[in-house]
Amino acid sequence: MAEPLPPFHYHPDPVATGSVELSERECRACARARNFIYVGPVYAEDALTETFCPWCIADGRAAELFDAEFGDVGWGVPPGVPATVTDEIARRTPGFHSWQQGQWLYHCGDGCAFLGAVGRAELEDYPDARESLRRECEGYGWGQREINAYVDSLSKEGSPTAYLFRCLVCGTHLAYSDSD
Repeated sequence: MAEPLPPFHYHPDPVATGSVELSERECRACARARNFIYVGPVYAEDALTETFCPWCIADGRAAELFDAEFGDVGWGVPPGVPATVTDEIARRTPGFHSWQQGQWLYHCGDGCAFLGAVGRAELEDYPDARESLRRECEGYGWGQREINAYVDSLSKEGSPTAYLFRCLVCGTHLAYSDSD
């Protein structure tokens, strides 16, 4: 029986989001097969896909041994977010695959929890996230008709898609969209 995954503050269920999968592969950092392997992005000099167990990501061993990061958090970070937050997200939190390079969202001076990819249907349960997508599109100079058509075209499995986050301070849901 597999041991429970370590808790990740900013990515509460990496199995459900597809960033961690069941596997008998050995971790490159600890040389153990622990029934789970990380399959998300790795930013490092060497190609390191599907080579780390979640425990070595959580305790920072994988990042330290291979100078690796698991998410791109160096841009779009609002003022006031402590470097300890961005370090934890980049180096001790499973990242996620996206069409372009993924981005992490922030709110209330902290990183948000990544909940997964969503489409139009899933967004029905998150009107605050839907509104954040509308604001994103307004930033592109789109009119209401274009925005409505775009948000209605979002697909959890296809392109364009949205990535859902929840603020750990106030509970607000946020999302951003991406396409191939």
